[in-house]
Amino acid sequence: MSAAHRLAAVKMAMTPQTCRGALRLFLAWTAALGFWTSAAAAAGFDHRLSFDDSGIWARHNQQALQYTTIAVELGGALWLGSEDPLGRTFWQTIDASIFSSVTAQGAKYIFGRARPSQTDDPNQWFKGSCCHSFPSGEVALQASFVTPFIANYAAAHPWVWALEIIPLYDGVARMKTQSHWQTDVIAGWGHRKRVRVLRDDTRATGVR
Repeated sequence: MSAAHRLAAVKMAMTPQTCRGALRLFLAWTAALGFWTSAAAAAGFDHRLSFDDSGIWARHNQQALQYTTIAVELGGALWLGSEDPLGRTFWQTIDASIFSSVTAQGAKYIFGRARPSQTDDPNQWFKGSCCHSFPSGEVALQASFVTPFIANYAAAHPWVWALEIIPLYDGVARMKTQSHWQTDVIAGWGHRKRVRVLRDDTRATGVR
């Protein structure tokens, strides 16, 4: 499928019904995850780690991973094309990353949670535009990147599960630089479920 045909198919799939379904999914996920996170924070699960911006945890390494992931997604999709099975998986990572980025950013504005670098109290919610801790957008990006590969290839090649180390590393690094609480990272990783729902909906509408 050419890029033009793919875009046309995506437009056909974005009917009012599918848009409303995506909105309901986002609101339900946001409410459920927000309730669970606030309960976990109140129970003492969240705590600020000692600041560490050195070695593999350094912020510049986190940014390098982020930019590399985006470059690999785009490069693989454009180089292989959507007719190739691997290329189709790369296209799915792009779809998933865009979806996750938009919904994660929306949740940040809704919840307005203060980062560990701003407070030692994980229960600081709805603080406005200053605070965008929940959920972790960068962990959501990494989870969205690896999920299509795991969903498509892990059954035949179990070693593909090793890709989970990418969002795991990013989550730990984000906590060590006091950018996120534990539940922020788990919520970012939780985008995996919505990525799979999006993937199933895409198949149902014929978009590949």
